[in-house]
Amino acid sequence: MLEQQILKEALTLASKNRASLVEKLLVSLDQPDKSIDELCAKEAENRIDAYEAGNIKAISAEQVFDSNFSISSAMRGIENEGSNYSLTDLK
Repeated sequence: MLEQQILKEALTLASKNRASLVEKLLVSLDQPDKSIDELCAKEAENRIDAYEAGNIKAISAEQVFDSNFSISSAMRGIENEGSNYSLTDLK
């Protein structure tokens, strides 16, 4: 019931103060997670290694931002060129 009491009191605050409270609550939820950071770093290293070994190709920024570009079509192109990766590897 404490949560309901806090909410009831928070709703009486001026909108500027409520917005500030919301921001502080959201920031408190966005805490770093070392295990996720480590997984992301490992994935980045694996992708760099695969690129440097010639197992995957880079896609230009121009292609990525092209409104007609789709990742699936790019991946089909990579598969067709004999890459060691398949669509299922990159999911």
